[in-house]
Amino acid sequence: MIKFLDLQSMNLELNNEFHTAFNRVLQSGWFVMGPELEAFEAEFSAYCGVNFCVGVGNGLDAIHLLLRAYGIGAGDEVIVPANTYIATWLAVTQTGATVVPVEPDIATFNIDPALIDAAVTSRTKAILPVHLYGHVAQMDAIMKVAAKHDLIVIDDCAQGHGACFSGRRIGALAHASAFSFYPGKNLGALGDGGAITTDNDEIADKVRALRNYGSSEKYHNDVLGFNSRLDELQAAFLREKLPHLDTWNEKRRKVAEIYTRGLAGAENIILPKAQCPESHVWHLYVVRIQNRDKVAGFLKDKGVGTLIHYPVAPYMQQAYKDAGFGADDFPISTKMHDEVLSLPMHPLMTEEQAQYVVNATKQALALFPATPTGLKSTFT
Repeated sequence: MIKFLDLQSMNLELNNEFHTAFNRVLQSGWFVMGPELEAFEAEFSAYCGVNFCVGVGNGLDAIHLLLRAYGIGAGDEVIVPANTYIATWLAVTQTGATVVPVEPDIATFNIDPALIDAAVTSRTKAILPVHLYGHVAQMDAIMKVAAKHDLIVIDDCAQGHGACFSGRRIGALAHASAFSFYPGKNLGALGDGGAITTDNDEIADKVRALRNYGSSEKYHNDVLGFNSRLDELQAAFLREKLPHLDTWNEKRRKVAEIYTRGLAGAENIILPKAQCPESHVWHLYVVRIQNRDKVAGFLKDKGVGTLIHYPVAPYMQQAYKDAGFGADDFPISTKMHDEVLSLPMHPLMTEEQAQYVVNATKQALALFPATPTGLKSTFT
């Protein structure tokens, strides 16, 4: 059995470090908003190459609180990817603002900068790109569109910890960035957690207050805030993991290389591509396949775990039925959601395991060939 993600083994590698971190917190007697959080914020901001990091309760809150810190709310519009996990959309909705979905570049899965400009209206206040599957969005182009229209860019970095673009890390590519430390992320806590990063001291201060009941001084509440704080234990665990992140990402790249090399030239499959090696940290290795469900079923029988990211697009979710979106409104995203399949990906995978996945996938593709129309690497 090749697990899709082996969190247990990954975390057990740092068993001693986690016990040390736990004892630090236990002996300190400080469990919320203490020295571990302060230290992690300093270490993670330095890692990302920015001045400020503010730890919050989870990735959804990180986006939500950033939007509020920039004053975005009812009557405003925020441009979002049509294809992403629903949390990106929910953060916008929680402020009272309206999501404006934009289709992806089918070759990269990320929001297409060429389509953003046409989506801007007089009500648009921000662009919210996602570095989907661990691949950096085309941030230079996105920032140019934002500058043209005087818009804020907040990037959702939940899947891209450690990825780089033009010599800079994710977390330093937008006006402000939101991270999730959900356990399955490349940098995952042992529970929920999140953070924002920015070079804007005013925004960092606003998020610090918003995460803590709207208070910057105990028992003095300046704004209507929330309770969303990265607790001391999770901060301590993340401090132990952070020094290993680049090594883990390199191991993911090696697994991706085996997949790409082994599946190159196979029929009925389109492989993911990276702009350059450092721009992709392979949070997920997502291929496009016709007869996707049959292929996934075959792989399951062969002991290979797969997942679909994501089976239902946000615009097709019951939660957004009142928005009036339909599958035909976003044909590129709809096509992708019908075809994407995520192969096993984690840093402990061996070369033998990765090659087994390649061989099993080839067998499945031979058994379930594409329909006469075939797959398209571009969309027309």
